[in-house]
Amino acid sequence: MSGKNGSVKLVAGNSNRALAQEIANWLGMPLTKAVVRRFADMEVFVEIQENVRGSDVFILQSTSFPANDHLMELLIITDALRRASARRITAVIPYFGYARQDRKAGPRTPISAKLVSNLITHAGADRVMTLDLHAGQIQGFFDIPTDNLYASPVMVRDIRERFDLSKVMVVSPDVGGVVRARGLAKRINAPLAIIDKRRERAGESEVMNVIGEVDGYTCILVDDIVDSGGTLVNAAEALLGKGATEVYAYITHGVLSGGATTRIINSRLKELVITDSIQATEAVRNAPNIRSLSISSLIGEAIGRTAAEESVSSLFD
Repeated sequence: MSGKNGSVKLVAGNSNRALAQEIANWLGMPLTKAVVRRFADMEVFVEIQENVRGSDVFILQSTSFPANDHLMELLIITDALRRASARRITAVIPYFGYARQDRKAGPRTPISAKLVSNLITHAGADRVMTLDLHAGQIQGFFDIPTDNLYASPVMVRDIRERFDLSKVMVVSPDVGGVVRARGLAKRINAPLAIIDKRRERAGESEVMNVIGEVDGYTCILVDDIVDSGGTLVNAAEALLGKGATEVYAYITHGVLSGGATTRIINSRLKELVITDSIQATEAVRNAPNIRSLSISSLIGEAIGRTAAEESVSSLFD
């Protein structure tokens, strides 16, 4: 594959090699030969084993668990490419791990999303491409062009294939996610409900009320991140208690930390559908009610358009 202004190269870190290979296959090109390994004391070492001088290089790396290790890999790969005279470096970050720290949540707390954006920029990235940022305004934290892609086209296609849309209601698990849920509901012409949630402390949630008439509907919860799974489990209970026939969840990033997978398996949630923005653990792959959608074609198309200097936003029109 060649871009508008030179050859295109794909370099993968270790965060999600399976997704990187799928993207490369979709684009019909190999991954660039590179070594990303650790010294004995766990320092990250990178060696790009192909000539990238003058190339348009895309680094494929989520900052998922272990977030700090994968972030350092991304920064050091970027530095190696800059010193190897790559013409343009685009950091493709399907899951931007520090996005939930996008504001001062209390006194004397950091805005880590801004710090990480500064690190990526100063390492030498010329452009960033990511998927379903937790807060869209994080794009403004970067002083370089940033494309925030959306998984909704992939989810909408799956929902259309599997459900009778006349009986579907889209549900936002909290007030903050209403815009995202409304956008998906509009695409499938479905009504919208909202969960009024009170969070007592980080990682715990308590459902207080369901806004909307869900009686007799198949409810689909829509959000960007599932971490502990507590919000989804509580929301499913509340919706079923209000007369919903079944509850599904379509979530972009399956963080699923701690005992989240077991919590989802033992819940009344019919199915949790996530994307492969984060490489699934064995427990997630074996869970009977967790399913993954591939985003390789979406990211591959966006990379191809970026390399050809074509519109990326038109993917979501």
